[in-house]
Amino acid sequence: MGYVIAGWEQPSLAVADSQERFPVRRIFCVGRNYAEHAREMGFDPDREPPFFFMKPADAIRSDRDGFPYPSQSENVHHEVELVVALGKGGKDVAKEQALDLIWGYGVGLDMTRRDLQGEMKKAGRPWEAGKAFDASAPCGDLRPAAEIGHPAKGAIWLKVNGETRQTGDLSELIWSVPETIEHLSSLFELKPGDLIFTGTPAGVGPVVPGDIMTAGIEGVGEIEVKVG
Repeated sequence: MGYVIAGWEQPSLAVADSQERFPVRRIFCVGRNYAEHAREMGFDPDREPPFFFMKPADAIRSDRDGFPYPSQSENVHHEVELVVALGKGGKDVAKEQALDLIWGYGVGLDMTRRDLQGEMKKAGRPWEAGKAFDASAPCGDLRPAAEIGHPAKGAIWLKVNGETRQTGDLSELIWSVPETIEHLSSLFELKPGDLIFTGTPAGVGPVVPGDIMTAGIEGVGEIEVKVG
């Protein structure tokens, strides 16, 4: 079968200590999944079920390639997150079986045009301009679950130019990874290659060109991203 225009390269992520790569199908993101972050954004974490938004697969970007500061925005925020990479799919997956779908984990950034996102919220419009823009999902190398297990606790942090901005622990997730997969799979049939960005702890804030973001998750890895 031929195509009427030239095809494009499959979006993918590097795998730690391997020449192979992980193909990225879709990117799902969990909103406000740490209580303190929900509060700093003006919401009550005890009353809200999980909700999701998406980024296009080609928003993914290696942390080594840096983060190009986007146009049409003057307030771009960092959000460090545990990234879950699915090796299997499923629909209506029970949380007891959810971990069976996971191939591995990584450290990612959900970069956000906070000014544009705020405008969209006030107007009752979709978030794509604030969340789904080009290169908005820098991510480090993935590590297989077969190697590191399934992290349910451990420090998650982010620094800008050496100054600590975000700190938290994976155990503070409002919705755990298995619970997130259970809920998400009731809305979408999950597929191999899907990524899930699981939410960010409190302390999100702005970056400007020239800043260096370093971030890490205990037992998963660390990344360094320069804002261009």
